[in-house]
Amino acid sequence: MMKKYLLILFSFAFGLSQSQIIRKYSNEFLNIGAGARGLAMGGAVISNQNDVYSPMWNPAGLLSIERDWQGAAMHAEYFESIAKYDYLAYAKVLEEGVFGVSVVRLGVDNILNTTQMIDSEGNIDYDKITKFSQSDYAALLSYAFHPGGNQKLDVGINAKIVYRNVGKFASGYGFGFDVGAIYKGDNGWKFGGMLRDATTTVNFWTINQNELSTVVNGEEFNPTPSDKMELTMPKLNVGASKLFEINSSVYVLPEAGLNIDFAKTAALISSDIASITPYAGAELGYQKMIFVRLGVNRFQSITDIEDLKRKVSFQPSAGIGIRYRGLTLDYAISNSGIGGSNFYSNFFSLKLDMGEFRND
Repeated sequence: MMKKYLLILFSFAFGLSQSQIIRKYSNEFLNIGAGARGLAMGGAVISNQNDVYSPMWNPAGLLSIERDWQGAAMHAEYFESIAKYDYLAYAKVLEEGVFGVSVVRLGVDNILNTTQMIDSEGNIDYDKITKFSQSDYAALLSYAFHPGGNQKLDVGINAKIVYRNVGKFASGYGFGFDVGAIYKGDNGWKFGGMLRDATTTVNFWTINQNELSTVVNGEEFNPTPSDKMELTMPKLNVGASKLFEINSSVYVLPEAGLNIDFAKTAALISSDIASITPYAGAELGYQKMIFVRLGVNRFQSITDIEDLKRKVSFQPSAGIGIRYRGLTLDYAISNSGIGGSNFYSNFFSLKLDMGEFRND
């Protein structure tokens, strides 16, 4: 049973397939996002994320950092703390733009490897149980600028390096680029777009054949060329937002948009060419100090296991935030999806804005 579990885990992390090198969910951990603000709003920040967390949503948002530098950290745990997600970032204002660097990790640690627990004669030796981790890492170098000095248009680029590791079984490296833009229209409207993996992200895998063969029922595993390389296809996120001031102290900032995958998925609108799912979210702010947020995302068409009927699943989210001078603490909670499991994920993020500290 444990061998089957390990094989499933490996297949999930590595995208094992001998028929094609384009993986529908390759490097999916980079699509989670970062920062409890954006996660609480269901990702509805493509046109309005304005800080050091922008590279994970739209790197063009870095240009909203006006002075000095910002630093950020986030920690989250999924599925009752089985998986852990962490993010660290730094952004610095330069003479003609903003530079940022971000590091991301999503990992499952202390996985039991029982493949050597039973010897060829059927004897059990618990001392031969070992542990390993399955981890995904990424480093992003970001730069945002005004093309041609156009103050209404912000453009940002991510250059990213990916490292993925499945214990002693396999490891892989990848590299790619993201491109984002925000246009500031009339009457306070903002329009944003983020093209992830714009040139496709190429991932190269190294497989330990001896170690992996112990998982595949003791049979020798011979990887094919398609097992050693995978491509992450582009994904497009677009959104529009506008800030509404209720009075001098209270504002509401809603955003709505579309997530577009250039592949057939379980999205509400799906074809062989593209799949489209909507998202929406809003932030209510009081004196730019206290924030309440709601969002909804990941609409999918699924089949109910019990009655075999088609139904719509979606992922709701919510959160709060508090800001004092240049320090902001945010919290978000999200569900895996209505009609799905009842697992909840909690996100905590912290941001330090040195420009605000020095301004005070």
